[in-house]
Amino acid sequence: MSQISRVVLDTNVVVSGILFPGSVPEQALLKAQTGIVLATDIMRSEVIEVLARSKFERYVSREIRRGLGAQFLLTTTEVFVHTPIRVCRDRRDDKFLEAAVHGRADAIITGDLDLLALDPFDCIRILTPAAILDLQAPGSLTPET
Repeated sequence: MSQISRVVLDTNVVVSGILFPGSVPEQALLKAQTGIVLATDIMRSEVIEVLARSKFERYVSREIRRGLGAQFLLTTTEVFVHTPIRVCRDRRDDKFLEAAVHGRADAIITGDLDLLALDPFDCIRILTPAAILDLQAPGSLTPET
């Protein structure tokens, strides 16, 4: 596998990317959006729920967060999970593996150590936001030299 064109982003990467312009998560989010960003209904709902949390009010108003979240969700491609995957120590992270496997993803972008420990999973790379930025653009899994 030499291309990253189908990507699953974990919720923390999405939320951090939306809330913190110029951050590494935002740059990773933008790079992922040059390809196909995969998400299940459960993942989409989680993004909306997390963005609605009052603790983020100090960064961006609820209305703006809602709009940015909706805008992000419009860029995703829906994945339907046919068979559950139960591999992660934290079962809440299995949804990202499910989306990646059923959506035929090339990579999962996450900062979660439980997911990163599984790299690669079923031929799917599991990379940090910084690692995806270090790859040649767009779509290569070969580090820049």
